[in-house]
Amino acid sequence: MTITAWIASLMSRELASYSRELDMFPDEALIWATVPGVANSAGNLALHVAGNLQHFVGATLGDTGYVRNRDLEFSARGLSREALHAELSTASRVVTAVLGQLPESRLQETYPDILGGVRLSTGLFLQHLSSHLAFHLGQVGYLRRVLTQSTESSGALSMKALPSS
Repeated sequence: MTITAWIASLMSRELASYSRELDMFPDEALIWATVPGVANSAGNLALHVAGNLQHFVGATLGDTGYVRNRDLEFSARGLSREALHAELSTASRVVTAVLGQLPESRLQETYPDILGGVRLSTGLFLQHLSSHLAFHLGQVGYLRRVLTQSTESSGALSMKALPSS
């Protein structure tokens, strides 16, 4: 298995975990709720990570033509659980397709965009995107637990969800 396939596998696992987290909200309206001190709902974070990956992996590395609306990722409210699942699923398909065809030699090359005022290698930036995805997944898990008063785990980072060697 290639390094790019490993990264795609991690990202797909986390995107599937977002869907499980959304399914664990007993009331769909809670997906859009927050608590004091927390600016983003689980729904907004799901849109954000899906848009983020479709832009940085899909459009930039895969030339998919995806046009990101980052402001909408954080301002949208009330989309259905199914609509959020569809966005996460699309992001997973894009990541799998693009990274599945990305030659490993590209990992050492400079990522095409300047990010935060710096140039990074594509491999390092893909690792950053994977960490960013997992960071927000953790936020969603804690937010769900606070809003629902549930301690139930979604099994977000299951080792069994990764391909074995």
